[in-house]
Amino acid sequence: MNVAELANQALPFITAAIGAYGTAILTKTQDLAAEESVNLGRQLLQRFLTREQGRERIEAAVQDVAEAPEDEDHQAALRGQLKKALAADPDLLKDIVELLKGSDGAAVIGNESSQIVNGGFINGDNIQIGEAGKITFRRR
Repeated sequence: MNVAELANQALPFITAAIGAYGTAILTKTQDLAAEESVNLGRQLLQRFLTREQGRERIEAAVQDVAEAPEDEDHQAALRGQLKKALAADPDLLKDIVELLKGSDGAAVIGNESSQIVNGGFINGDNIQIGEAGKITFRRR
């Protein structure tokens, strides 16, 4: 898998986490319980941020996406930073591939109270869960 494809695959999970937490995503700890896709996005982003090189640019791009989640230019800038990091670090590339291995479909935030999951297991191509309280879906 090339770095552009990998960055494209990781971006929806990271933007879902940014949508859920805003810029606080930069300081959340591993112990937080979160929805699976948001949790994966947080894990992916944390792994990208373990690198000193490029961290400030990725953090700035995350802040831009948090401030304007629907802005495609901000998302493209974040994707560009992810691609640079992946291209520069073979260990990071390997780790991101491993984190993404178990993910089926791509998750994105529809709005502040709705998460859209593409390619889900429930009948149909798209599943939208609105404000339904605390519901957890687990893979079998």
